[in-house]
Amino acid sequence: MQKFETLRGVAAPFDMINIDTDKVIPKQYLKTIRRTGLGKHLFAEMRYRADGSENPDFVLNKPVYRDASIIIAGDNFGCGSSREHAPWALLDYGIRCVISTSFADIFYNNCFKNGILPITVSREQLDELMKDAELGANAVLEIDLTTQEISRPNGEKIGFEVEPARKHCLLHGLDDIGLTLARETAIDSFEERRAREQPWV
Repeated sequence: MQKFETLRGVAAPFDMINIDTDKVIPKQYLKTIRRTGLGKHLFAEMRYRADGSENPDFVLNKPVYRDASIIIAGDNFGCGSSREHAPWALLDYGIRCVISTSFADIFYNNCFKNGILPITVSREQLDELMKDAELGANAVLEIDLTTQEISRPNGEKIGFEVEPARKHCLLHGLDDIGLTLARETAIDSFEERRAREQPWV
């Protein structure tokens, strides 16, 4: 998993509440078990017209937001079904951070397992960050996970909370498998000792 230490990038404004996982990645794209290739289908039903052409009104199709790596979203982002394809699609597109007032629990957990930082802020802070995101090409935020701060374009900093264990995994690029492998030596030692002491097991 890719490490997350600091991120400086354009923030795209998604001033909508209850963006569910079916909006993030529609059900017809869930046939794959690969984590790559889903970025082109991210927000497909909003991003493309019925004939397959781009919807010019959709935020990520606007030139200033095409390379956005941060999303500023309304309440309850990632609600709906528990599909892990949602963070896969975000990450494949290039989104590394989503900021909202609240997230669905399963989506929130899946973000950390895939190298995406979900940040919860207050309503007042979200309103300010949404205004920042509406600055277009000047909508650049810097996210520092080490200090747990968001730096706004005007220089103001907003602190955020993150559980120490999740922070550790993101900073070191450890998903669940990586976290287990980090203890490989201790696991091998335990297995060798058990084989000696309990050969019947």
